[in-house]
Amino acid sequence: MTVEHERGSMALEAAIIAPALVAVLAMMIGLGRITLAHGAIEAAARDAARQASIARDPGSARSAALTSARAALTREGLACSPSVTVDTTGFSAPLGRPAAVVARIACEVDLADIAVPGVPGSKTLTSSFSSPIDPYRARREQP
Repeated sequence: MTVEHERGSMALEAAIIAPALVAVLAMMIGLGRITLAHGAIEAAARDAARQASIARDPGSARSAALTSARAALTREGLACSPSVTVDTTGFSAPLGRPAAVVARIACEVDLADIAVPGVPGSKTLTSSFSSPIDPYRARREQP
């Protein structure tokens, strides 16, 4: 008789546990997506700072950084329109003095397709990277 009483218990256990397992799986996918996106944004910030540091003036440094950041994000498969800011005050340092440029990137990652309660529809990720300017290379100051 105990077999008849337990007949529906497996279906009931599965009905209770299955949604929890699906929610955990969706959270893992979301965390994985955020981790991959953060890695791509860090790589884009590194590329942007490096491209800005080899430019000759602040204007071309900003342009090179933006172009490089967009290319890096596209290469990594991250679909977002980045906000790129470049600190080019290092270009005004006198020759022979150490200087650097800093690239900061912010990008909003879409998570709306992961339908789990408590998970926001998007998350803004940021990263910054500093790259040294050659202290003995000729450079033009900010206009």
